Amino acid sequence: MPDLKKKFSLLICITFLLAGPAFSQIDTIAKDFTLADTQDVKVTLFDTDDLFEITLRFDISYYKRKKSDVEYLDAVLTYFINETDSVSKNIKVRARGNIRRTGICDFPPLMLNFKMKDSEGTEFAGINKLKIVPYCKVGFEELILKEYLVYKLFNVLTDLSFRVRLFKITYINTSKEKKPLTQFGFAIEPKELLEKRINSKEITAKGASQRSIKPEILDRVAIFNYMIGNPDWSVPIQHNVLLLSPSQAASASENLAVPFDFDYSGLVNAEYAIPFESLPIKTVRDRFYMAVCRDETAFMNALSQFSAKKNDFYKVINDFPYLNARSKKEMISYLDGFFNGIGQRNSIVKKMLDDCRWFEDQANLKIR
Repeated sequence: MPDLKKKFSLLICITFLLAGPAFSQIDTIAKDFTLADTQDVKVTLFDTDDLFEITLRFDISYYKRKKSDVEYLDAVLTYFINETDSVSKNIKVRARGNIRRTGICDFPPLMLNFKMKDSEGTEFAGINKLKIVPYCKVGFEELILKEYLVYKLFNVLTDLSFRVRLFKITYINTSKEKKPLTQFGFAIEPKELLEKRINSKEITAKGASQRSIKPEILDRVAIFNYMIGNPDWSVPIQHNVLLLSPSQAASASENLAVPFDFDYSGLVNAEYAIPFESLPIKTVRDRFYMAVCRDETAFMNALSQFSAKKNDFYKVINDFPYLNARSKKEMISYLDGFFNGIGQRNSIVKKMLDDCRWFEDQANLKIR
């Protein structure tokens, strides 16, 4: 597992150095972009925060052994529409992801593939492929709940974010006579739905620099990742950040960015989460600002948006019924470290300025 992170760390550093002016020559709209089937049907799955209970029945033994992100397996998804009536649908499932799939999880992240016509009139209407973040390992359920809450925190800040829906999933292994396993997981809004919702299209070409992102959007993403202690993102290789081009963008520097995958954040505090060796921090609990520099006034203005949402952030965590009190207290305490720094004006701004100068030197992002 550490070797994987070392290799990825090197890749991150290399792409920092290569990213920049060349990106301005890249067409930011993929030539083969087509509107997905999801665009034509109203999707309601993410319109509520109600817990959604489902059952997945498939060859789990084979799935866990192969962990293939290309081979789809037959599965049956079932859920109840009332106390006596249920809906069952034949779907396909496969593994997805990188490090979680290959180096961490016994049960890797899931991709559910629906037949569009077959999903009409169900909770999954309008959805073709759906990412599920499942339990990873038995005993890791708390981490899933924490990561779900991180998505909800970013939803508080902006609609330019992935919506999520909490599931309670019962897994039935068709290859073994074994007691079903029930665990929390969550679904992530398909990117096609996000594109439609904010009237934009994904940038698929690699090589963007942070300068190609609208400044206030980049600052919000970077400060959010700083707040939650997440060093696991990169614009140039589009690692854990979706880049989007607004339909009405006037220039190439008005692109948007949406972060995702927060399991390596200090707020989640997974036992396997370690920062890249190239970063000057020892643990993911040590915050580090990984974006280009702004002046002190710009940083203070950006931070004021977070201060205004502090009570809302804390309410998301405190009102969440499925996480134990100790974990809630730990999350609140970690966020306190961020907000206390805002209260001490020189403390957090000085830290962010020091960090961004280091980052610019390493990433060769300075305007010359």
